[in-house]
Parts: sequence; C-alpha cells; structure tokens
Amino acid sequence: MHVHILGICGTFMGGIAAIAKTAGYRVTGSDQNVYPPMSTQLESLGIEITQGYGAEQLRPAPDIVVVGNAMTRGMPVIEALLESRIPYASGPEWLSREVLRDRWVLAVAGTHGKTTTSSLLAWILEHAGLAPGFLIGGVPANFDSSARLGKEPFFVIEADEYDTAFFDKRAKFVHYRPRTVILNNLEFDHADIYENLQAIQKQFHHLVRIVPGTGRIMWNAGDARLVETLAKGCWTPLEGFTRADSPAASQALWTARVSSGTQDYSRFEVFESGKSQGTVDWSLMGAHNMENGLAAIAAARHAGVPVAHAIDALGSFKGIARRMELRGEVRGVRVYDDFAHHPTAIEWTLDGLRRHVGKARIIAVLEARSNTMKMGVHQHLLAPAMAAADEVWMFAPPDLGWDLAPVMQGLGARGHTSPTVDALAESVAKSARSGDHVLVMSNGGFGGLHGKLLTALGRVGPGQTS
Repeated sequence: MHVHILGICGTFMGGIAAIAKTAGYRVTGSDQNVYPPMSTQLESLGIEITQGYGAEQLRPAPDIVVVGNAMTRGMPVIEALLESRIPYASGPEWLSREVLRDRWVLAVAGTHGKTTTSSLLAWILEHAGLAPGFLIGGVPANFDSSARLGKEPFFVIEADEYDTAFFDKRAKFVHYRPRTVILNNLEFDHADIYENLQAIQKQFHHLVRIVPGTGRIMWNAGDARLVETLAKGCWTPLEGFTRADSPAASQALWTARVSSGTQDYSRFEVFESGKSQGTVDWSLMGAHNMENGLAAIAAARHAGVPVAHAIDALGSFKGIARRMELRGEVRGVRVYDDFAHHPTAIEWTLDGLRRHVGKARIIAVLEARSNTMKMGVHQHLLAPAMAAADEVWMFAPPDLGWDLAPVMQGLGARGHTSPTVDALAESVAKSARSGDHVLVMSNGGFGGLHGKLLTALGRVGPGQTS
C-alpha cells in the first residue's frame, strides 16, 4: 500500500512516516520546508520527499493520503485531493486504525511535560526489556529517533490536545483510545483554536470518557483544573501523583520528596501510599521533572513494571533534545536550548536552572514563537515568569504583532530587546561573562541563534566589546 503524507517534515507526521515504513508500507510525502534533520532522517529510510504542495504529487494516485494539521483549504494539493476519489485520513486517525488498534496505548497528555514524560515512560519500558513502540514530540537521547513501531503490546504516545486536521477539529488525543493515561496538568494554551480554558477542559473530558474501566488514569492531584475536569465524570480508576509538600498530597497515591541536601531536584524519594519505594538519582533538574518522573513510574507500574525497576531506569535516562540541552560552552559561558513556550514552562525551567547553578548569573533569551505567544495572550505573565533570570533578552521582529513594552517595563533594567537574530547573538555575547548560563527558549529553530551565539562568544569573548 502506498501512503502519501502531507506535512511529512513535522515531528509528528515524520514519526508516522517512520512507523509506516517499518510496518511495510510504501511511504512518500511532501512539505513546504524540506530541510535537515527531519528530511535527512526520512531520506535515510528511503522515503521520497516532494518540496511544496502542488497538485501534481497526487499523480499517480497513492492508496491513501495522510493529511497533517498544517494543511488548509486553498492549497493546490488539498483542493485536488478533495476533487479526487483518493481516500484520505488525518495522522491520528491513520495511526489509530493501522498501528494502535491492537496495542496497549499509554498516552501522556497535559499542557506541559508531555515530551519529557513520554520519553521517560518509553525508556522505563525499554529498560524493562519490553521494546515499546512510541511516538514522541522530541528525540530522547536514550533512543536514536522520535518514533518507532516497536513490539506488541505497548505503545507510548505524546497525546497532544491540538486539533487533528482541517476537516476534524477534535483534539488529536481522542483518536488514540489509550488504556493508560497520564494527565500532567492543564492550562490555557493554543489560543488560535481554543477560545478559553473551558474549551480545552472539554477536550480533556472527551479523552477521559474513552479510557476503559480496566484502564488507569494517572493525574496530577495538585492541579485544580484537572480536579474540575475529572469532576465532569470519570469511569476509570484514578491514581493521583504530586509532590510530598503539596496540599493535595493526602489525596494522592504517589508522592515524591526532594532528598535532603539536594536543591535542584536531581535526587528524590518516591512514595506509594506513604511508603518509600526508593530514590531516583538522575541527570534532570527541577520540581516539574520530579513530577514527570513520578507520573512515568506510576504509568509503568500499571503496565507491569515494578517500581524498583522504574527507579533504576530513570537513573540512566540521558535527557531529550531541546529540553535544557547544553549546546556548547565558550570561554566559560554555557549555552542551553529549551523548548519552553508558555510562561509556566518558562518559570519552571528557570527555577530548575537557578536551583542547579546557585548564584551564578542566568541570561534568559526568549522568542515568542508559538501561536499563543505570537497572539500576545500571555504577555502579562512573561515578566513574572522570568523572575529567576538576572538578564532577559527578547526577540522583537517587526512582525511580532504586539508591543513588548509592558513586558520590558515589568523586567526593568534586566529587560532588553533585539530586532534581528544576528543582532541578538552579538548583544548577548557582549553582555555575557565567564560563569554565566545562557538559556535560549523557543519552540522553533530561532534562526540558528544557538550556533550564532556560540560563534559570537568565541569572537567577542565574554565581557568584551568588539
């Protein structure tokens, strides 16, 4: 069967392509922006990629077209597809029908932490010898890709609440029919498709409604919005998780407590029903990652992995690309890449880094690139979210769409803007000093800022002027 994928270079659709190829399908695809590393990864699998969305790519006709959610009416290939009799499906629909139908699906949902928690869960199952399939929105360092078919029965999926396709406005995750679900947290996001928090809660309630009674839902008991969502109805056993110092700890089966003398949460003790199950000693930092790890331990136990084995697995977890990833160090300045794209994620990431580096200077560099951020929906939260940074630089391109002045006012002397990526790299390099930690945050490539900044640091030198 010939499967043609529209929008193939996105992380999700590229993952579907890799899984389909492994499953024995003939796979081709197209995208508007065909460039490494995804294009290289797909070509190495023998997948032919077409640049652009011209109608001619449907000749000769494939057996089915899988449509990514970046596709819209008016694109030549979409108009040609709708005029034809070629079968088509969204990515989640095709994945559910062709891959997930007979699998034990473990889905990780929530506004924050999906990629990290999915990666942790997949690694725990892998470490236990279960060789799970997975589809994750990032590349875990313990694996060589973001997706694989794996062995039956287990399949871990990052369950996104974004809409499915131009012809299916439901959240992606309702297609997956999971048996095990993690609900990490719930906040307002995706303002381009959801008008308010209640609209997102409705989608999460739809997910809860399809988990079987023999399944399990692991949920953050300290999240008030999840409390409200589950109050709408739940027919599946619940296992709450939270920090041991949370007011909701008495309502949670699973709790975690940072170990004495550990400031950055890189070592924490796991409790089930108040009884210690062991201590995680790992490379990650931050209270949010402690909760992510706790959720993954709980979900893995539902799949049959003993808690002690899961704790051991987390000790060898190597991290994820673009999640506090150290991109380089030049003349004593360390440059990190992080996917943080929401004020809460920014605050959590900076808090974890602050706890890790102590009193060393932190320079935060932010691109407001997500659809919600570009709309300025969370602008009033940005300055407070970056309270832990000693200096803040924001990318201010002419087409940003909203005024950064209120954010800069909230940051005071710590806040700076720059209109181009090149100028931003030079400015941050001149400002940085030996011993500083530069945290670059964007949900995109940021115009190659990381490499440009490292180059500028080598040329200018921390604390110097050109």
